[in-house]
Parts: sequence; C-alpha cells; structure tokens
Amino acid sequence: MHKTKKEKEINSSSAKALQEVTRVKMAKAGNKEAFEQLAGHYYGDIFRMIYYRTQSRMDAEDLTQEVFLKAYKGLGRLTDEDHFKGWLFRIAVNRVRDFHRRKKFSHLFKSIPNDNEDAYVDTQASTEEGPLETLIRKRFRQESEMFLSRLSRMEKDVFVLRFMDQLQINEIATALKKSESTVKTHLYRALSKFKKDRAFQDFLKGE
Repeated sequence: MHKTKKEKEINSSSAKALQEVTRVKMAKAGNKEAFEQLAGHYYGDIFRMIYYRTQSRMDAEDLTQEVFLKAYKGLGRLTDEDHFKGWLFRIAVNRVRDFHRRKKFSHLFKSIPNDNEDAYVDTQASTEEGPLETLIRKRFRQESEMFLSRLSRMEKDVFVLRFMDQLQINEIATALKKSESTVKTHLYRALSKFKKDRAFQDFLKGE
C-alpha cells in the first residue's frame, strides 16, 4: 500500500524530531559533536531572531554566541529533550531583554547618543542591497513597528515569535515559560488587532 504525500511528510517530520531528541541526549551526555550539530542547525534562526530585535549585526553575532554558550553550559537543566528549540529561544529572548536593559541603563550616563551601530547596519545594508531593497526593508520595519506598538508586551512577543521567527505554539510556550492556552489567547488578541489594521495589511499586499 502506497503512502500518501502527507503521510510521508509526517513520517519524515517524526524522524527528524526523533533524530534531534537523540542529538540533544548525546549532547547532554557530553558529546560536543552532537551539540555542534544542533548549534549549526539553529544558528541562523537564533541570529535572525536577535538581529531583528537589535538591528546590529555585531551585537547579534555576540549575543548569538552567548546564547549557544549558555545553552551548552545549561544543557543539564533541560528536562524535556523534545523542547530543545523552544528552550533555546527562551535563552535568546532573555539575552535580548538583558541587552536592551543594559543599553537603556548605559544611555543614562551618556550625554551624546552613539550612532555607530546604526551606521554599521546602514553600511552593511548598502553593500548587500540595492536602493529599492533598502527602502522596502526600512519601510517594512517602520510599518511593522507601528503595528507592534499597538500590542501589549505579551501580544507582541507571541506575534513576533509565531510569524517572524516561525515558532509553533508549544515552542512559544516553552520560550516564554507560559502555558499553551495563554499563548493562544494572546495570539488571538494580536491577530484581531492585525485584522483591524488596514494600513499595515495594505502595505503587505503592496497597495
């Protein structure tokens, strides 16, 4: 009996999940190669997640390294191996929050703003993107931040983790240390506000 495409996809997904759990268990047992494989698999996801929230490549690179270093040292405290991805994003979320707290605190002692980071991002963007791509990227960030500013902190965290970082509900729950029902409630509220935001929707449609 031939398996359907959907059945094959489910089996493939289950096999990958089992393989990841095996790698996590091996890493917890002290296998550095297994952890390096996990780090290599999730490095891009964690970097993009942090870069979106810091808008600094240098800071994102440093924080990403810190996330994986902390994950490696704290693997023994991970009780559910199948929640590794959500647990990793929890570490990243906390590191970003610490970063912004430190940044806000340091600004209290500076009379002149430091624009070096923005200059670095703009320089990187100009070398990697054309004028149109740069304009679209900046416009997208402006429009998305306007929409996100109308959400509560929890709604914003859930919305961004779901649609920009592509996490599943259970992974978001692990990342934020909340129940899945709480995540669903805040996601529903955020989506309700999104549906009412015609300006942002029109921008996404290119109108």
